Amino acid sequence: MKVKLKIHKGTTILQQSTYDISDAESFGKACADLWIRLRDDKLTHATSIGALYDQLNEQLLDELFGAQISIARP
Repeated sequence: MKVKLKIHKGTTILQQSTYDISDAESFGKACADLWIRLRDDKLTHATSIGALYDQLNEQLLDELFGAQISIARP
């Protein structure tokens, strides 16, 4: 089944994408993909070597505290 996964904090969408999910493994892979996209997006937006270094040391979980994962039909 095609579903849209969205990670959001309040009205701010941190990451979203559509996936074909059929079982626990495909759901886990979809969540892992969103994690990787969120991490890569953060690293891409680092504006300097110092910011990149800070980002590498920052825990992605800190940003995800209070976030929610929503599942909807695309």
